[in-house]
Amino acid sequence: MWLLAALARLQPAAEAQAEDESSLRRLAFGDQAAAASLYDRHARPLYSLILRILGNETEAEDVLQDVFAQAFRDASRYDARRGAVAAWLLTIARSRALDRLRARRTRVEARTGEMQMLDEMPDAQPDAASTMLDEERSRLVRQALGELPMLQRIAIELAYYEGLSHSEIAERLEQPLGTVKTRIRLGLLKLRDALTEGLA
Repeated sequence: MWLLAALARLQPAAEAQAEDESSLRRLAFGDQAAAASLYDRHARPLYSLILRILGNETEAEDVLQDVFAQAFRDASRYDARRGAVAAWLLTIARSRALDRLRARRTRVEARTGEMQMLDEMPDAQPDAASTMLDEERSRLVRQALGELPMLQRIAIELAYYEGLSHSEIAERLEQPLGTVKTRIRLGLLKLRDALTEGLA
């Protein structure tokens, strides 16, 4: 229901539609004033829609910028026969917001799974009850990390020593996000097995 209401608010009159189409044509040729004009006319209702989906102001602002970045990149591909500019922007906004929502859920699930794995691993923190056991654990962790394949070790170190998110690691290593997640998961499994054997 709210989607239809948002669409109704965005539906322009013939004059506004003509102005939007003109802005997109000029934008396709690099006219920055056209970009500003398009943003001024549509940012508020698009932000409202994105915020309703995400429920987070900071994320909604980020997604709004993504929406306009995509619209500016794709301005030359807009086809007026397929609908109004406002509806086109609404479709992009909804899609980007849902992508962000799915990514957020995936991050939470991945972090939960990783924390469960870490909870199952032997404690590598200093043990006040036994200095020797503490030193042995530290040695085993270093050894186990050193025996991991290089890319798994780097991904784990970036995640747990530098605190980077999976997306940030993927960007830094210039690797697909799925590849980074797989490397971290496999590396943690190998670490758990190595540490379990070493402390048995």
